[in-house]
Amino acid sequence: MRITPSSELQHRRVGLQRKMAGAGLEAVLCMQNADLFYFTGTTQSGCLYVPAEGPPIYMVRREISRARKESLLPEVVPFQSFRDIPGILAAYGIPAPKSIGMELDVLPVQLYERCRKVFPEASFADATPLIRQVRMIKSRYEIEIMEEAAAQVDLVYREARQRIREGISEVELAAELEYVARRNGHVGLMRMRAFNGEMLFGHVLSGADSAVPAYTDTPLGGRGAGPFFGQGAGGKILLPDEPVLVDFAGSLDGYLVDQTRVFAIGGLAEKLRRGFEDMCRLQAHMTTLTRTFPSWDSLYRSCLALAVEMGYADHFMGARGAQVSFIGHGIGVEIDEYPFIARGFEEMRLEPGMTFAFEPKLVFPGEGAVGIEDTFHVEEDGSLRRLTRSPEELVILC
Repeated sequence: MRITPSSELQHRRVGLQRKMAGAGLEAVLCMQNADLFYFTGTTQSGCLYVPAEGPPIYMVRREISRARKESLLPEVVPFQSFRDIPGILAAYGIPAPKSIGMELDVLPVQLYERCRKVFPEASFADATPLIRQVRMIKSRYEIEIMEEAAAQVDLVYREARQRIREGISEVELAAELEYVARRNGHVGLMRMRAFNGEMLFGHVLSGADSAVPAYTDTPLGGRGAGPFFGQGAGGKILLPDEPVLVDFAGSLDGYLVDQTRVFAIGGLAEKLRRGFEDMCRLQAHMTTLTRTFPSWDSLYRSCLALAVEMGYADHFMGARGAQVSFIGHGIGVEIDEYPFIARGFEEMRLEPGMTFAFEPKLVFPGEGAVGIEDTFHVEEDGSLRRLTRSPEELVILC
């Protein structure tokens, strides 16, 4: 079991406190699991109180003994309800805060209202942008874990080469690949911050079903098992001469990487083969643009313009009417972190230390989908280092 070092937790806390000072916040309260893990090293149910200065206080409702074993924070204390917080703060000589930041993008309204009753004189603000900005710059410790997750997903890719065969269903193939991932440390969960953002290991899709849109804010959807979970692998049987997409996330010790590769049994139509090659060209184009640390929006627009120039205006990042307005997304503890290579982020620029998955994909209704996805780290000079390691090639299986 990997325990987050105390030096790492301190570095993260100080980074958040710097952001708090700029926003005029006296305290931040964290309760969402991904944020708790990032700032405490565990996900035991509770509330992390981060003051403007000094160490945080991790108030744990359940389970305090595990929290004290798994978190190296110096102050881990039990509590039962929000009403206990003022007394806990007073015991540490901390006055009631006048301005409080909370994760307002994900926090249930009931919890927010309970907190307001406890601190009726305080003003409240959304701390999520500050948290996301701290989390978007990865440390060496985090990159090492992501590199291990990339090795894990490469094992899945290698196994896919052996297990893709005519007559197997998408869901059977997905189960076989998920077994490989679990045997190699995958926890079976990919955290997403978006409301109703639900996903398992990834998507295993084939043929025309790979072009079926779903409710997810992703270029690929898939039919899934049914209306209850209408995305991802379904009962379709794999056939020759059609694309098989393995869009799989590595997940290890709380960190994720994202990778997509395309396979085919026997061969693939020239239109789809050319589309795959063009998406590889587009990804290579993206890697030439990052040394100037462009805005996320300008990087998106340059790549979109190239896709349109290639003739894919109606197929890029989804079929016409179901296209998404991004090509890449930050990744780390959650699969939808900063940065977003997307429309509308003119003021946000790439920075050294960021990690993101870039996923140029084409969707042809009734025919199938093709594309590629890799996870990259932004180096100090703006160049990109690919963390995912599987060969970037269309795999034709005999």
